Amino acid sequence: MALAIYQVDAFADRPFAGNPAGVCLLPRPGAAAEPCRFVPRPFGDATSADAARPCPFGDTAWMQDVAAEMNLSETAFLLREDDGFRLRWFTPTVEVELCGHATLASAHILWETGELRPDEQARFHTLSGLLTADRRGEWIELNFPAEPALAVAAPAGLIEALNVHPAFVGRNRMDYFVEVASEAAVRGLKPDMARLATYETRGVIVTARADDRRYDFVSRFFAPGAGVPEDPVTGSAHCALGPYWGAKLDRTELVGYQASRRGGVVHVLLAGERVRLQGQAVTVIVGELRA
Repeated sequence: MALAIYQVDAFADRPFAGNPAGVCLLPRPGAAAEPCRFVPRPFGDATSADAARPCPFGDTAWMQDVAAEMNLSETAFLLREDDGFRLRWFTPTVEVELCGHATLASAHILWETGELRPDEQARFHTLSGLLTADRRGEWIELNFPAEPALAVAAPAGLIEALNVHPAFVGRNRMDYFVEVASEAAVRGLKPDMARLATYETRGVIVTARADDRRYDFVSRFFAPGAGVPEDPVTGSAHCALGPYWGAKLDRTELVGYQASRRGGVVHVLLAGERVRLQGQAVTVIVGELRA
């Protein structure tokens, strides 16, 4: 089956920054796949054989194989429904329950390809409930659930694996959360990935107050157990970072910088049990998936 597939740099205002995500638009069951909209000469048109094939959205193994082939921290799969899109996210090794940058990338592609009008809200039905995205000028705003981290005792070996002196250790339904004393400590992290991969959580968020006055906090995110040693910019981590730093700084609007090698900026607006995340996105690759 020939399907359009895209690679988008999310939480970035230029190519080769932020966090790359794959986005695959799937046909409704029984519908022929359309050639890629942005390729002047598509590799091949959809055929009657394509129309006879079942939609692969229910084929978890196929989606996992595509995500492994893309080898990005997340690949998103979208299927249009009457009131929005069904959305699933896969790392190269597992399906995840929440992903910010691939959701931002998905909304960006829906508007860029004309699947949605520029003023139309993107609505996604996911394992984390209904998520929405709206255009705010050059920015995209995601409406996500707040995922505050509650204080816990550090599990055996976590602090040693990070080699830090924690000011706070917490956990939410997805990740461990560790505050350290300084931005330099965050930037200097060289964690033991093999040891981090043994924990049952999706990953580990490490954060500190930012030195640069343009930002309120910095962070890094490690998820080797989910096939992502270090994620460049993690939107869903800011569902925990926002409530945490909002409470510490007595603020409802914050700016975070994820201090990975690629780096990225996330604007966070707190709204009770919801968190609004704002970022930008750039399409860098347009192709056709034929498997």
